[in-house]
Amino acid sequence: MATKKITLSKDLIVSMYMNYTLEHNEKPKSVFHFSKVNGFTESEFYTFFGTLESIEKEIFNIFFDKTIELLQKDDNYESYDMKTKLLSFYFTFFELITANRSYVVMTLKQHQNQLKNLMILSEFRNKFKDYISEIITDDFRIKIEKLQQYQEKVLAESFWIQFLLTLKFWMEDASPSFEKTDIYIEKSVKVSFELIDVTPIESLIDFGKFIFKEKINNK
Repeated sequence: MATKKITLSKDLIVSMYMNYTLEHNEKPKSVFHFSKVNGFTESEFYTFFGTLESIEKEIFNIFFDKTIELLQKDDNYESYDMKTKLLSFYFTFFELITANRSYVVMTLKQHQNQLKNLMILSEFRNKFKDYISEIITDDFRIKIEKLQQYQEKVLAESFWIQFLLTLKFWMEDASPSFEKTDIYIEKSVKVSFELIDVTPIESLIDFGKFIFKEKINNK
């Protein structure tokens, strides 16, 4: 009996790639090998992706797009202020990647060179920074106009660094249901906005105590 030909799609290739990586505890060695194992040709693969690395980037793009899709399903989302929108983004995004934690952690730790790992997030970074620019409210723009050092591009880059620190904390979090990451998100976002308001002292001290306690407990 002839084997039924699969109908290939971008989403199916992504799913196959994640399954292969998790089942073999490593990513495929080549496009040829990956295609052969999954029953399609190398030329069919190139219809959707140029390299295996481009799949890894696409997976994080999917996480981002799905996060935005879920946020926009909330009828109240558009009425939120910038801080609440960002918190909603964080909690939704980290819930999604927690459901795929094994793959995400493996992928972001595959190279000893951390900069090489972060290259996987290059397209995601652009999406995230665009998102920050989109959720800046008029009231918030007035604030950053008063503080000239906080131009929008600088602000977006600052929030990107905050995101990376949050991602790193989540990867190292061993608490049940990753509840400490939720605390980290709330405190770090609060500190970020209060720094911009130039009233950071209480929140900065509170956040500093939390980080210090976590570092001590993990030694």
